[in-house]
Parts: sequence; C-alpha cells; structure tokens
Amino acid sequence: MNLTITTSSHRVPLKYPFTISRYTVNEQETVIVAISNGTITGYGEATVNPYYQSTSAKIINSINSVKSIVENGFGFHPEELWQKLEPALKDDYFALCGIDCAYWDFYSRLNHKPMRSFWSGSSFGVPQTSYTIGIDSVESMKVKILDKPWPIYKIKLGITRDLEIVQELRNITNAIFRIDANCAWGVEEAIQNSKILKELGVEFIEQPLQADNWEGMKILKEKSALPIIADESCQKLEDVQKCAEFFDGINIKLMKCGGITPALKMIQKARALNLKIMAGCMTESSIGISNLVQLAPLLDYIDADGAILLATDIASGVQFQNGKIIFPDGFGSGAKLLQLTPKTN
Repeated sequence: MNLTITTSSHRVPLKYPFTISRYTVNEQETVIVAISNGTITGYGEATVNPYYQSTSAKIINSINSVKSIVENGFGFHPEELWQKLEPALKDDYFALCGIDCAYWDFYSRLNHKPMRSFWSGSSFGVPQTSYTIGIDSVESMKVKILDKPWPIYKIKLGITRDLEIVQELRNITNAIFRIDANCAWGVEEAIQNSKILKELGVEFIEQPLQADNWEGMKILKEKSALPIIADESCQKLEDVQKCAEFFDGINIKLMKCGGITPALKMIQKARALNLKIMAGCMTESSIGISNLVQLAPLLDYIDADGAILLATDIASGVQFQNGKIIFPDGFGSGAKLLQLTPKTN
C-alpha cells in the first residue's frame, strides 16, 4: 500500500506580539505535514524560525525531496523510516521533524493506540506546562499574567531591566517562575542574577549564555545558585553527552532534534547521565503541541504552551487546564485540522 504526503503553509496570528532577546514576532508561519493511506491521516508540523534558518520554502522543498521514501514507507516502524530519511535531511531537521511526527501519528492511528502508549503505560503524574511571558514593558507583562492565571510561568529575559521585571512580576503572583534568557547574558551577569532570582522564587534558568560558550558554562555551573538548563546548546542527540558536563538539564525541542524518534533517544541518554529533562516548543499550532505532549510522561518539565499563545488555531487537540495536560480522546496524537487555508502546496 502506498502512502501520500502533502504539505500546507499557514500564517497564524499571535494573541500578543512575542518578544525574546533576539526578535519579535506578531504571527507564526508554519508548515503542516499530512501522511495518509486514504483512510487514516497523521499530522506533523514544522515552524518557520529565523534563528535556525527555517523557512516555509526550505521545509516544503526538503519534504518534496524525500517524497518517494515516505510514500513507499508503509509498514515501516517510525524509527526505521527516520533512519532512511535522516541522511537526506541532515541539513533540515525541521522538515524531518514534521515528517517524523506525522508518521508517528499515522502509525499510532493505524494501530489503534494513543501515541504515548508506545513508550508509557500511564498518563498520570505528568508535569504541568509552563506559560510563557515574552519580553515587553513591565506593565504589559503584568497584564499578560493577570489575563492568564497559571501555576508556572516561563519569563523571557535578556534586556537591561531583567531583575526589575522579575521583582515586579513576583509582586502580583506566587506562581513558579522559570527564566529563559535566550543566550543574552554574560558569565558574571548570570552568576549574580542567579543569586537574586533564587530569592525571587525562580526554579531554574534556561540557556543564559551563548550556545557555544562552553568555558563560560563550566564556570557558571559551578557558581550558579540555580540549576541551568541547556536549550540552544542542546539541539541533537549527539549534544546530550557534552551538555551533561556543563548543564544540570536539557530542553528537547522536536524541531531541532528531528522529531519524536530522536527525542526518545535523547531522553534515554539524558536519564543515563542524571540530567533533568524538559521538552519545549516553538510557537506551534495544536498539531505540533499535541505531538509534543505525548512525551510528557517521560519528562521532569514541559513547556507546551505554543498553541495557547495563538490568537486563532488551525487545529484542535490537547488542551490545558491551569497547567494540567488534558490529552485528547482517540488514537495517535488526537489532533485534527480545523481549517485548511494553505498558502502554498
């Protein structure tokens, strides 16, 4: 039986402008991948991201370049298909992620199983998701928190008023804070900030230094008052071993590592190295997020708020209730497209 693989590109508006230390976005461009046998369809997602040189055209061209491999892949285990695709897509892991997630979704639906059941027998005790507050004026950041009461906030920092921002936000909520500086700090700045942030109820700091500043990370790990989680420094499976020396944990992004198949291996490797494990998202629709949360039973932390940040969604699937993951009914990821208004095919 042959499969078909199709793509569609969408521009999805955000609820608020989303600013990190590197840039601001008002809408998210994303590519939805669909793999079908004519009866059952699985969905994956690959987002546009300037930091990783990811564009819709690049993603779609990459997927088209391996179309014959996918369409002749019926009966393969997802790991087997990933191994066949990776050599051709080694320069576009975002496209590889979209295909891998779509095929896992299809494979799970075909076998009448929720995707997470392939690696976890329980959906209980999974971590709550954080909700991200992008860089903005202090007053606007306060409004975002008051508009979305939540048990855990990830706060984006990387400007001159970082500590003032956290102090002001602490004045209006007792929620757990997690800080993401997106590579914006220096070593001494991070060390000093960690001491103050610990007093302000921060749980950990994500990627404070530039991704390749390994010497700085060595110093920071020894002197930081808070655990340090790798993000930009940990993109693929081969990065996990090195990060174990310089970080307390890793943040796995499906787009960066190439999908669910390698993410499962990264989790296994990180556990063996006694690293804390987080999985995070880009700004994605409920297609990507519904795939991501399938890993939740294996994680210590999760940042799965991508679709919550959207003004409108192009799909339904996982929902969240005060941070708690509410898995959708059905097989696979449980995600469904609500509308299909493709910009290109």
